[in-house]
Amino acid sequence: MDEILKGLRASAEATRLRIIGLCAHAELTVSDLVEILGQSQPRISRHLKLLVEAGVLVRNQEGPWAWYRLPEEGVGGELARLIVDLLPPDDRQHAQDLKRLQAISEGWTRRVADFFRQHAGDWEQIRSLHADQAAVDRALLEALPDPPIDNLLDIGTGAGHVLLLAGDRVTSAIGVDRSREMLNVARSNLFRAGHRHCQVRQADMMALPFADGGFAAVTLNMVLHFAERPDAALAEAARMLAPGGRLVIVDFLSHALEKLREEQAHRWLGFEDDQIRSWCEAAGLTWRPARHLAGGSLTVALWSAERLAGNTSLAQRARRGPTRRDRAQPKP
Repeated sequence: MDEILKGLRASAEATRLRIIGLCAHAELTVSDLVEILGQSQPRISRHLKLLVEAGVLVRNQEGPWAWYRLPEEGVGGELARLIVDLLPPDDRQHAQDLKRLQAISEGWTRRVADFFRQHAGDWEQIRSLHADQAAVDRALLEALPDPPIDNLLDIGTGAGHVLLLAGDRVTSAIGVDRSREMLNVARSNLFRAGHRHCQVRQADMMALPFADGGFAAVTLNMVLHFAERPDAALAEAARMLAPGGRLVIVDFLSHALEKLREEQAHRWLGFEDDQIRSWCEAAGLTWRPARHLAGGSLTVALWSAERLAGNTSLAQRARRGPTRRDRAQPKP
């Protein structure tokens, strides 16, 4: 009861109602809200502080920037969504707010277009070396669990390609990446696609800021070849899986294109099936058949594995003492 009353008190103010209505459509910064609402930064910050304290909004910090959105869970999130549903669609002020939000999103779109123009040559060079991207995307979707997927984590999300691809198959999804620039591109792409149930966060794939077992599916799409320690990155991804959850890895099969180290900063020249399989099994996952998509100089491989009930990683089993199976595990 106290949480509901706190949320209602915080929401019962005209500007704060407008903020809730806007954050239901996109993840926004203080600067975005200042521009849309035409109010001072200190005033907007004060409203946001009250809404976050009441649990009606959540705040996510990325370096100097803070992003605000409606909570996915909890009493505050449910209350916020009820309030949004009650906002009259013909309210002139709310309609004007959404029109200004659309104008800001068009600015995001222009920046995205500029970003992709600057990097288009690099990406097109890589795409020309392997199987058709549409075929890779179809194979990735086929490797995921049957929809609806309760909660998906995309590690190294970049521009949000996997979130956009699987958005209609998930009830919620989070993409993480170390690059704030790429996350801004992803936010713009998700907003334009209308995927309000998908969000992105700045995080290191070697130390993910989530509790164990919180996701029904985890993806590593063309990310592992950049990792300093791909075995550790895979183990951290496996830690995220709930019982019955599935890890899907898309990357290159081993190759000899040394120029990708120099020109594209690839740390590893692909991987072998047995190598990925050994790392999955060491993380307590059950291996599924691999799939290879040949094309050009590179072959794209799709590897997947599942966290069956009772499966544990080597690190977890070490606390109970070694077993004969542990001693027989291959080393990365």
